[in-house]
Amino acid sequence: MVSPEKVDTLIRKIQHFLIINFSKGIEHATNEEYYLAFSYALREEIIVNWVSTYDTIEKQKERVLYYLSLEYLPGKELPANITNIGVNELVSDVLQKTNRNYIDLVSCEPDPGLGNGGLGRLASCFMESLAAQQFPAMGYGLRYQYGIFAQEIWDGIQVERPDTWLLNENPWEFRRDSHAALVHFGGTPISVKNSHGDEVFHLENFEEVRALSFDDPIIGCPKNDIFSVLTLRLWSTKESPRNFELQRYNAGKLDQAGENTSLTDVLYPNDHHETGKRIRLKQEFLLVSASLQDILTRHFHFYDDAELVADKVRIQINDTHPALVVAELIRLLTLKHNVGFDKALEITKTCCSYTNHTILKEALEEWNEHRMEYLLPRQYKIIQQLNQRFCDQVRAKFPNDEEKVCRMSLFGDGQVRMANLAIFGSHKVNGVAELHTQILKETLFKDFNDLYPEKFVNVTNGVTHRRWLLHANPELSALIIEKIGDEWITDFRKIENLKQHATDPELQKKFLEVKRKRKEILLNYLSKENPIRDYKGKIIDTVCKCDVDSLIDVQIKRFHEYKRQLMNALHTVMLYFDLKNNPESRKIKRTVIIGGKSAPGYLVAKQIIQYINAIARKINTDPDIQDKLKVIFIENYNVSSAEVIIPGANLSQQISRAGKEASGTGNMKLSINGALTLATEDGANIEMRQAIGDNWWPFRFGATKEEIEKILQANAYKALDYYIQNEKIKRAVDTLIDNTFAINDAEKEAFQNLHQSLLEGHYNQPADQYFVLKDLISYYDTNLKVEELYLQENKWAEFALHNIAGMGRFSSDESIYNYAEKIWDIKPCPIDRETLEKFKKRFLEAGSKSVI
Repeated sequence: MVSPEKVDTLIRKIQHFLIINFSKGIEHATNEEYYLAFSYALREEIIVNWVSTYDTIEKQKERVLYYLSLEYLPGKELPANITNIGVNELVSDVLQKTNRNYIDLVSCEPDPGLGNGGLGRLASCFMESLAAQQFPAMGYGLRYQYGIFAQEIWDGIQVERPDTWLLNENPWEFRRDSHAALVHFGGTPISVKNSHGDEVFHLENFEEVRALSFDDPIIGCPKNDIFSVLTLRLWSTKESPRNFELQRYNAGKLDQAGENTSLTDVLYPNDHHETGKRIRLKQEFLLVSASLQDILTRHFHFYDDAELVADKVRIQINDTHPALVVAELIRLLTLKHNVGFDKALEITKTCCSYTNHTILKEALEEWNEHRMEYLLPRQYKIIQQLNQRFCDQVRAKFPNDEEKVCRMSLFGDGQVRMANLAIFGSHKVNGVAELHTQILKETLFKDFNDLYPEKFVNVTNGVTHRRWLLHANPELSALIIEKIGDEWITDFRKIENLKQHATDPELQKKFLEVKRKRKEILLNYLSKENPIRDYKGKIIDTVCKCDVDSLIDVQIKRFHEYKRQLMNALHTVMLYFDLKNNPESRKIKRTVIIGGKSAPGYLVAKQIIQYINAIARKINTDPDIQDKLKVIFIENYNVSSAEVIIPGANLSQQISRAGKEASGTGNMKLSINGALTLATEDGANIEMRQAIGDNWWPFRFGATKEEIEKILQANAYKALDYYIQNEKIKRAVDTLIDNTFAINDAEKEAFQNLHQSLLEGHYNQPADQYFVLKDLISYYDTNLKVEELYLQENKWAEFALHNIAGMGRFSSDESIYNYAEKIWDIKPCPIDRETLEKFKKRFLEAGSKSVI
């Protein structure tokens, strides 16, 4: 029960913000104005804890983690913050008293366009868990003006539109002009000696870019009634006049005039041309240099000893994008703080750790030497010095093995190898699932593991269950709390207590009721929010109606060939032909939902999207099929749509080629919401199966990593054989060339290209390099098992409850605990109560009144 006084206090604050910002009362405010005033009023409540968090860290002189990531995907901040600080009831009472609707309120907030896929969402889960567990930490990223892009599907084709998430005011960010940093590109390096006799470089005739910081509060759930608030600092080049070169503009060089202003316009600009490559490298260095300057400024505000950086600072390099930290930290220490080169390298290695997120060699960043030398001449020279030392070290350890030296070198084939730089400059390197880490140690980075076996550790990914269960699925959360209490909210291992109730018929019934309600919410959402567009982008229809009792079969993730959305599409075609041949052949109705974005320059992935939409067009309008099979492509899949899709899913498709997915986290989000997993033995799927138990993991399929390796080593994979020998496969694959789904020349050409990739190979890649045809029959047969189990409602519910109960170790809380113990060596730093009361007193003295 919320006190009426707190309700009235929050309403008065909302009214105050409406009057001073919009000259309106509550009754006349638009939904957007009310949302802003509401957010500002709630934001005011967390300021005291935010200030107290960092005041406590500073007073206790704690070691601090700084998390550098080019991507974050926080999702809508208002609803998550309401959940995390536990004011849902207060908010409900305020909205009721002011005649406002929660859905209308939340719909006014856009998803922040700060990331693309799993990498960004993982970073946001980690920041939330760091705050929830009260670790001393801070995040750094870039504030993209237009995100990566907003996806629209025009007549089946992905079209990239600007993500205008900053079109209106963002009430959750704080502009911090006092923390702006100056970043230098190009120029001429001038060699001088520091007091240690080391060569350092000043720079002349450089381009100077001003990075302006915006701070977002990351709120943790309360522990002992106190919640910590961490900072995510995002750098922007948009609002810095010195970044715009007016002389070039007036000379007609419009593209050059605004390049530095546009550095934070778009995440991952298309790098199929020189401008895109240059901007990407500039983006990465902007993040690194601005963040390191800020980190060192914070450090030297409290300590006057540069060598203490090794003790007080930990820097996490999230994927290779921030790998230039290694060179830039050495540069700043040697040039700005008069540290010897050897000591600076030692400090850097102590501070830095690197998380690898990919097994794909093409995704391990490399930068052209000439581009690096031109844009970052000082950092390039430092990398050269590091490489000389490193290669000498490798030669000493492995004499007469120049091939190993070449493989491990920081340079190769005219490129700077960023993963090698990150490994060399870090004290720990981690993979994100047991299989992934094994591949890093035994294959991808075997040479480095031979040299530094102590460096490589595993930390399996996790997701914040507070976002993906407590917030996204309140109905299921309430059911779980009713059965086992609420301790799982702060300790997700407690979710295992659900296991003993999995056979309870009453719980199974209630679970199925909750799932059905969430499916209704999902299908209603799709009918309103997922339009059908023509070739000009005009909305001409809404998605087809689907049966709420059908199996909701979901694959939602970034598009890539190794994730095998094409296999899902071909299986859907096989189901379609089964139904055409015999309408009674399928025992259940199925709604196939696929969502995700392709990189703008990734032609094959975009063609797969086009094929899926063509399949949907045909199946959804075929009167023979009716509602037995429906196919829906989710336009502009993001965190907010995931929060609706995931609670309504029955089946989770995790079907990457074994040995290609580093971990995956969508698998975890779907599983904790009671979806059963159809999966290969890849990434974290293996550990999920082990934790849940083989008996409750019924839909495992496909070749294992070891089986695939044997086939590849023997050069024995012949995709054409699978096509010729299996009529179902042949019939499905032939739709790529027989115009079953193609209705225009563009589609014919796109699908022909996919056909070629499967049976002949293309772009210097072998035929069917991701073993789609090899695994397709196993996949088809396993889907028959799905149908059999889905017919047994209570049995399906029992399996689902066991899956939820087995997911306790896959919270990002546990991942962060493992990072803190294995890599960062940091400890929690709860807010000091005396400090909190001091700032609360100041808050009240300033004329404000708290409702928390």
